[in-house]
Amino acid sequence: MQNEYEIKKEMCEIGKRVYMRGMVAANDGNFSVKLNDHEFLCTPTGVSKGFMTPEYICKVDENGDVIQANKGFKPSSEIKMHMRVYKERPDVNAVVHAHPLYATTFAICGIPLTEPIMPEAVIALGCVPIAKYGRPSTMEIPDAVSEYLQYFDAVLLENHGALSYSDSLLNAYHKMESVEFYARLLYQSKMLGEPQKFSPQQVEDLYEIRRQFGMKGKHPANLCPNAKAGKPSCHSCGGSCKSTAAPAAADDADLVASITKKVMEQLGL
Repeated sequence: MQNEYEIKKEMCEIGKRVYMRGMVAANDGNFSVKLNDHEFLCTPTGVSKGFMTPEYICKVDENGDVIQANKGFKPSSEIKMHMRVYKERPDVNAVVHAHPLYATTFAICGIPLTEPIMPEAVIALGCVPIAKYGRPSTMEIPDAVSEYLQYFDAVLLENHGALSYSDSLLNAYHKMESVEFYARLLYQSKMLGEPQKFSPQQVEDLYEIRRQFGMKGKHPANLCPNAKAGKPSCHSCGGSCKSTAAPAAADDADLVASITKKVMEQLGL
């Protein structure tokens, strides 16, 4: 098991990878690691993630309040978003937020990553929906992200960037890499023409492979209502399958039927 200093060193290494791969510019991006239910390590605000050393890393509690930070360093202003993830996903031990070029381009255009075009993306990510825009450092972003936490392990942030989370910092980073690679493939394939997408049966076959692998996290293979009912998966729904839209629609239909019945009774029909 890693000690605290080793985790800080790993955070610095991940910072270099994120920076060198162009997933952040200047001082952008932030990530964190859960030590226990009350202590978390996080990157500081206002520094390049590619040039950090262990003494840069801050420690905060579950409310984002500082437990320990060296002089001149303070936690990322986006720590509220990280804390929401940890609160609502007890299985998550690390969170990565970055601005990868292609994934962020899709986020800016309001296009979720839902087209099943390569096995690895379908198996590892399933879908990557878009959380609605929120002002940085406010509760608007955590509230927007919260809508998708129980259904996905990565999410685009409208006009902002991307967020990934997993059971370890390395896995959370790898998920961010996968999101960006998927976005780049989708973008470039659209430049050549319309990408060939997997059929519903091919998607289900890939989902079954994921289930056989016993992969952790949230994924349509395990959570999609259609898949659970033995129907074709709603892989390309963009996350709408997790909403209460269907029950609400049923309620509306019942209301309309009730009103219609009363009107007909009053008319003597």
